[in-house]
Amino acid sequence: MHVMGSTGVPRNSRHPDSPPDQAAGGRLQWVVDLVHLARPLHSVKALIFVPLALIDAWPWNVTVAGGIAWAVTAFMLASAAVYVGNDIVDRHRDGRHEIKRHRPIASGRVRVSVGYLYCVGLLASLGAVLVFAPFPSWPVLAYLGLNVAYSLVLKHVPLVDLGAVGLGFVLRVVQGYLAIGGAIAGWLLVTVFAISVLFLIGKRRQELLGAGATHRPALHGYTVELTSWLMQVTAVFALISGLMYLGTGAPLSRDYGQTAMVLSAPFALFIVFRYLQIQLMDRNNGDPVRNLLRDRALLCASALWAITLSIPFMLHHSSVFV
Repeated sequence: MHVMGSTGVPRNSRHPDSPPDQAAGGRLQWVVDLVHLARPLHSVKALIFVPLALIDAWPWNVTVAGGIAWAVTAFMLASAAVYVGNDIVDRHRDGRHEIKRHRPIASGRVRVSVGYLYCVGLLASLGAVLVFAPFPSWPVLAYLGLNVAYSLVLKHVPLVDLGAVGLGFVLRVVQGYLAIGGAIAGWLLVTVFAISVLFLIGKRRQELLGAGATHRPALHGYTVELTSWLMQVTAVFALISGLMYLGTGAPLSRDYGQTAMVLSAPFALFIVFRYLQIQLMDRNNGDPVRNLLRDRALLCASALWAITLSIPFMLHHSSVFV
């Protein structure tokens, strides 16, 4: 027997499933928002740059692989905490941006207090990883300090903001080498720095073309023409330093190093040309990670380059162990 309400509809049959469904949907959205806050797509930065140390760690073993995995995990947690912290600090500015206003904290879907707790939880997890790390972890701590300075001051200073972000990538590489106990080639660090700055300039250029300089104070120190020139100069710098690393700094004998440099030249040129073509001719979201992961020409060229470059490395290692 149903109890009838004043409208003649059984009280326990009025939208009986709505509250549970809405609650479940709200919880799911909340979890998705927390995942988005940590920027999981950008974890690829740690997955690419920290393991560069494996180039100098041949032959690989469980100890080497474990050290690299530990370093990657540390930087993934550190970068996630940095992204959450940045979203908290920039929530008012992001709220005025056409795209960034949809971010979880800027839109209000995730409360600021929850963001703080999330950030503290990530830092606590990072602390647990670092306490038991079997190698020096100062690059991770330096990365955190650098990003605090970046969020508060450095990102508002034109040109300095580029160098601060580039240094963050260099610290990832350094941490990888500390994890395996290997010596670091200077040309490799220069190359990583130049490539990361090149990507960031492209992102700044797209921001100028999109929303203009209103949402980021440092953009007042840039123009579209200036970013075009900076990209060209930085692209040349990255190419030269990368080829110099292969020719003189990579763990190859002189002959194989020269071979690697010659084989790499056409692939490296095409990849740089293609990236400049995307940035200078097309209007996109300016995110270098998404551009790299979505562009088939870049992916194919990178894969072919990796296969080609593996040949002199395998020949060198086989000659060493013969």
